[in-house]
Amino acid sequence: MKVLIIGGTGLISTAITQQLLDRGDAVTLYNRGQRALRVSGRPTVILGDRKEYAAFEARMREAGPFDAVIDMVCFQREEAESLIRALAGRTPQVVFCSSVDVYSKPAHRYPYREDEPYGPRNAYGQGKVDCERALLASHARGDFAVTVIRPALTYGEGGNLVHSFGRGTAYYDRMRKGKPIVVHGDGNSLWVSCHIDDVARAFVGALGNPRAYGKAYHATGEEWMTWNQLHAQVAEALAAPLPELVHIPSGLLASVSRRAASCADNFQFNNIFDNAAAHEDLGFRYTVPFIEGVRRTVAWLDAHGRIEDSDLDPYDDRIIAAWRRCGAAMARELQGLDD
Repeated sequence: MKVLIIGGTGLISTAITQQLLDRGDAVTLYNRGQRALRVSGRPTVILGDRKEYAAFEARMREAGPFDAVIDMVCFQREEAESLIRALAGRTPQVVFCSSVDVYSKPAHRYPYREDEPYGPRNAYGQGKVDCERALLASHARGDFAVTVIRPALTYGEGGNLVHSFGRGTAYYDRMRKGKPIVVHGDGNSLWVSCHIDDVARAFVGALGNPRAYGKAYHATGEEWMTWNQLHAQVAEALAAPLPELVHIPSGLLASVSRRAASCADNFQFNNIFDNAAAHEDLGFRYTVPFIEGVRRTVAWLDAHGRIEDSDLDPYDDRIIAAWRRCGAAMARELQGLDD
C-alpha cells in the first residue's frame, strides 16, 4: 500500500511506520522535521506544519494519491476540517488517532465500550471529540472512509509510563533508591497500559479494511490493575523492593500540584476498556506483558541517559513531608476527641 502518515515520529507513529516498512509498504511522513526518525528503512519525508492550513492542503494535493492516510497529530476541529479539505475524494480511507479521553468519567458501565457517550473532562479530550465528529460527518458524506482508533496509555521504547505526577522519569530513580512513591487516592482505581507494538498493529490492521470503515475501536492494555499493583509490577521489573506508597486524596493532590492535575480528572476513575471489536475486525492482540514492556522501556531510557536523578528534584519529598505534617497536626488537634 501507499500510506501517508501525518506525524510519523511520535511514540505510536514510529511503531506504525516501522511495521508498514517491514511489510513492504511505501510510507510517506508529513511533519515539521523536529524529531529524528527512529526507524530502519527509508520512508519519504515531506516537511511542513499542518497548522499552516493552506500550505498543508496544497502539499497534500501535490503528494497524493495515497491508498490510506493515518492522522496521528489532529487535535482540534480546525485541523480536522483542513484534513477534509485536503483529502476529500483523494484517498479511500483516513485512519484517525483519537483517545479514550473522549469518554465521560466515571463510565456508565465497565469496561468502556465504543458506544459509551462522549463526555470529556479536559480540553484534550474535547478536541478529540470535535475531530471525531467532523471526520465521521465527512465519512457520512462520502468524502472518504473513516476509521477511529482510541488508544489509552501507550508506552514503550522512546516513551514512558505515567504516574501520579505525570511522566517524569525520576520516578524510576526513586524506585531504585527505595524512596516513597506518591499514589493518588487509595490506589485502587483500575488502569491499563499498552505497549506501542501492540497499539500500532491496530492501526495497521485498519488500513484498507472495509470492516473498519465508519467505526471506532479501542486499542488498549488488557492487564487491568490497580495503581498499587502497577507500582508493585514496576518495582518487580526494576528488580527493586516495593518502596512505601504514600496515599494522598486525588482532589487534594491535584489542587496543590499542577503535575498531578490528571489525578482529579482521570486517574481517580477506573480506566478499563473492551477491545473485542478490535480483536474481531483489526486482528488486534495484546502480546507484550506489562512487566516485559516496562523492562524494555526502562532499558531504552537507561541506554539514552533519560532517567532523571531524583536527588536533584525534591518535588515529591516536599509533598510527602507536607502531607505527613498535616496528618500529625490533625492527630494532635483531635487527641481525646472521643473521651
